[in-house]
Amino acid sequence: MLRYSLLFIIVALIAGLLGFGVVAGTAALIAKILFGLFLLLFAISLFLGRKA
Repeated sequence: MLRYSLLFIIVALIAGLLGFGVVAGTAALIAKILFGLFLLLFAISLFLGRKA
């Protein structure tokens, strides 16, 4: 999931440089959503992960 987030942010940067504003905005939004989801799942796995 983090890999897809990084992929979409790279797509957003390239699209922004080439002048595709709508595509860049959409890709950046998808990257933000995926990164937020990654952080949420990471936090849940830290709290509910291993129990000693």
